[in-house]
Amino acid sequence: MEGIYSGPERREFLRFDYIVPLSYKVCKKQTISKLLDGYTADISQSGLLCNIKDKVRKDDILWLSFDRTTLSICSELEKNALIYQNGIIGKVVRVEDKDDGYNVAVQFITRQEKNMTHIYPKIHFLLNTSRNE
Repeated sequence: MEGIYSGPERREFLRFDYIVPLSYKVCKKQTISKLLDGYTADISQSGLLCNIKDKVRKDDILWLSFDRTTLSICSELEKNALIYQNGIIGKVVRVEDKDDGYNVAVQFITRQEKNMTHIYPKIHFLLNTSRNE
């Protein structure tokens, strides 16, 4: 069992417990048309932790839709995050197994990051696939 971390806080933004229903899509050709469900667990200006039943992989790009209207950090999210069709685009940074699914940490993709070479092809695929449906 891991020990409790007692060093300085390394996160740039404070996390808030925030449990609401979540809908998401995995941005891959075979899964983009499937709308899946889960719950958020906590959120910050840079990402969220969610509980889902379907397996995703580290570095997968997700489209996430959840109620952001009650969040005090919503203005910062709207200003910085890449928003598409009323959902936030994020990258899976950690996946942990649990008894009834997975805890998935997602880092929001910012408007500045959307054109980075390792992210752009996946975002481009999402945008073009949605237009063709």
